[in-house]
Amino acid sequence: MGQALGDRPASATLIYDAECAMCRASALWLMRRALSSGRLEILPCRSGVRRERFPRIADDACMTAMQLVLPDGRVLSGADAVPELLRRIRGWGWVAGVFALPGIRPVARRIYAWVASNRMRISCALDRR
Repeated sequence: MGQALGDRPASATLIYDAECAMCRASALWLMRRALSSGRLEILPCRSGVRRERFPRIADDACMTAMQLVLPDGRVLSGADAVPELLRRIRGWGWVAGVFALPGIRPVARRIYAWVASNRMRISCALDRR
């Protein structure tokens, strides 16, 4: 992966489901922390801009799991994107190292898959509160 000045990660693009309240809240949390650093751009999955810039990422893929397009063109999906996102947030990079511990990545993938498949129900439950 390409590195920016000061050994900071170069800019990446996060593609997310803007129709999901939980996903929007997560994107807002990321925007507040990572956008000011210039290391992360955030685009809604079904936006024309996303479709024009990243046509190889199907709507189905980004409606199933967030997609992180790295500066070198690689695409990380779902839980696999989390460590890269954390590296782009000042003060959170150390948490990315947890994903390298034995057994963490498969567990994170299962948790992410469950949350993603239940995100609308979770969003509705959170909205009621």
